[in-house]
Amino acid sequence: MTTIEATPHTIAPALRRLYFARAAFAIVWAGLMFATKSHLGPISVALIVLYPLFDVAAAVVDTRSTGPSRGLYVNMAISLLAAIGLAIACSSGVPAVLRVWGAWAVVAGLIQLIVGAGRRKLGGQWPMILSGGISVLAGLSFIAGASADNPKLTNVAGYAVLGGIFFLISAIRLGRQQPGAVS
Repeated sequence: MTTIEATPHTIAPALRRLYFARAAFAIVWAGLMFATKSHLGPISVALIVLYPLFDVAAAVVDTRSTGPSRGLYVNMAISLLAAIGLAIACSSGVPAVLRVWGAWAVVAGLIQLIVGAGRRKLGGQWPMILSGGISVLAGLSFIAGASADNPKLTNVAGYAVLGGIFFLISAIRLGRQQPGAVS
């Protein structure tokens, strides 16, 4: 078995492909979530649990492409716990789902911000850094919004769309920049 050393020349293209895949997944997922019209039915429950599981899979691909990263390992664990927590929360209603989703968004956003800041020399990471910060704020908003009279699951779909846009921008920027460039 041959091991390929991760260098800026191999990392940037791998991240670009991953970011395009994450953007596409987020947009399709959000469309399906919007179609459920904020009801906790079998489809929306499956989608809610699938989203953090996809995040785990993406972090595994990222780690294989870029090398070991404490932040990515923590993200895998947090996202796996979020999927379990969301599966349980779905039986308690939309407010419980929003609270768990919000807590996950806060922690995952902090991790994304830290990982993006550590990779900024690769280029194309400012959208990831901004997305991480926005995720923290959105997570706090989900937690606060869970107490509203009629909390809506479509808020998490909007969150996914925004995240997908940031992944798309970052993928495009990674393709336009030379490895090693600060962006």
